Order: sequence, then C-alpha cells, then structure tokens
Amino acid sequence: MRRRVLDTAVVLCLTTALAHIALVFLHVAPPNVVSQRFNSQVDAWIYPLFEQNWRLFAPDPDSVNRQISARTAHTAPDGSVQVGDWVDLTAVDASAIEHNAFPSHTSQNMLRRSWTSYVELHGGDDLSRSDRAVMMQQYLRNIAVDRMAERGGKPFENIQLRVVTLPVAPQGSADGDRLTATKNAETRLLPWWKVASDA
Repeated sequence: MRRRVLDTAVVLCLTTALAHIALVFLHVAPPNVVSQRFNSQVDAWIYPLFEQNWRLFAPDPDSVNRQISARTAHTAPDGSVQVGDWVDLTAVDASAIEHNAFPSHTSQNMLRRSWTSYVELHGGDDLSRSDRAVMMQQYLRNIAVDRMAERGGKPFENIQLRVVTLPVAPQGSADGDRLTATKNAETRLLPWWKVASDA
C-alpha cells in the first residue's frame, strides 16, 4: 500500500512538471495553431506567477525609480474612519536586498513587476477592462495587504497605494540635474480598495 502511494505521488509530480514545461513552452513559442487554440488555458496557468519574458537577453532598464507606499483604513466601533500613515513598501524591499549576498526574487521583483503589469493593463485611469486587468489589480492589492499585515498593526478593511515616480538623472550628472529630476517627480494616488476575504 505504501509503495502504491509513493508511486502515485511520483507519477503526479512528473505529470505536473511535464504539463508545466509544455504550458511554458506554448507561452514563449512563436504564435502557432496549438498555442492560439489553448491561449486561455495557457494564460490561466502562466499569469501572474510563471510569466516569462526575454529581458535577460534584451534588457530594457528602467529610466525611473518608483516609490510604492501603502496606507490602510479601519472603521472604528463609533463609525469614524481611522486612516493610518503611509508605509514605504519599496524601502522595505530595498532594506531586504541591501547587504544581502543572496537577496530573494520576491524582495527584488514582486512589488515592482506587479506595478508594471498593473500600469500596462490599466493605463492612467485605474479601470479594469479585462479579466487579466482585474486579476493584476487583485494581485497588486494582495501583495500590499500581505506586506501591511506583516507589520502587525491594527486590523483594516481598506488599503490605498501611492506611487511616486522619479526620473533617473543621467550618469555623472551635476547636483542641479538631480534636483531637476526630483522636481519632475509624478505622484499617482490609487483609489481605496476593499480588503476582500480572498486577500
């Protein structure tokens, strides 16, 4: 009996691994009949956790720095809304990376990539026009909720994000150029999002 359970577990692991490799292959392969026919199933498996791209071979470095902050709101028993202070989530990630010889992929990329995907799908108006846009909004919200919950503060029902985008001054720029880049910072305030039970 024990041997049969072990054999079944091995077969399931191998089947899952082969299915994963096949779905990733269909995702990165040039458009073809099979990938077009099963596009929705492939996308459902790949996004957002297994997304692949070729930026390793053709890097497109950011020309801006983004500071992503979050704050929470809680409704008190008397009905008043208590809004918390802004917490710089980007700084928390940066501190986890700094002086770490082997920083985690999560600290380096999760928040930044989720924001990039959110902007690609929503533009500047924060309206979700597709199922994937809704999924990326929930993904970004869940990351922020998890990070705020890790801080161990008061419970909250709503969360809001603020993103400050600062242009990167060219290499070897004078202090005046850096000051100009700071003055050209853009601040984007996202709407309050309800913290759902699935977050």
